Amino acid sequence: MVTDKGYNAVVIGVSTGGLHALETLLPLLPADYDLPVIVVQHRVKRNNNFLCRFLDELCPLSVVAAEEKMAIMAGQVYIAPPNYHLLIEADRSLSLSVDPLVNWSRPSIDVLFETAAEVYRGGLVGVVLTGANKDGSKGLARIKQLGGLAVIQDPQTAEALEMPQAAIDTVGGDHILPLAEIGQLLASLNYVNSIKAGKNEKTKNPDC
Repeated sequence: MVTDKGYNAVVIGVSTGGLHALETLLPLLPADYDLPVIVVQHRVKRNNNFLCRFLDELCPLSVVAAEEKMAIMAGQVYIAPPNYHLLIEADRSLSLSVDPLVNWSRPSIDVLFETAAEVYRGGLVGVVLTGANKDGSKGLARIKQLGGLAVIQDPQTAEALEMPQAAIDTVGGDHILPLAEIGQLLASLNYVNSIKAGKNEKTKNPDC
């Protein structure tokens, strides 16, 4: 359950049905949101940047395409580019990798979740949404093992129930909720971090 210790970052994994899930969830986060949000969405290899442009127009927060060595900033949403694993480095920057597929996927949700868990530990919130495979379950278990918060979409509300159901079967989950309630939960979290990240007002990213 959510505690008063505060959290430092949110990671989200989503696959089949992801566009609807993200366009429902992310606009619920307010413009003054104090956590970075890092997203892996399984998608096709071609990259026309439609997803981040579409979400950036829709959301109070700035939504940008993740890039190599990009510093993670509070109040930003980062979307993994197609065909690259997205990792979190110890200095809280982003890293991209073309290592082999994990769970038949690149980017892999497990890769993001596991690397983020090692960096943020108990300050991390992991969210598994709709999807048609088991990616994210192992990573969410690692987040939970290191003291983070595990949030899972109610499979009965998901376009594809396999991924959230696998996460429930593996981890159990601190919160199992429909999309709108996940948004409300995330919006309620306070950012507490001994080394505060910088925070930007929303700006348009010409490369997104």
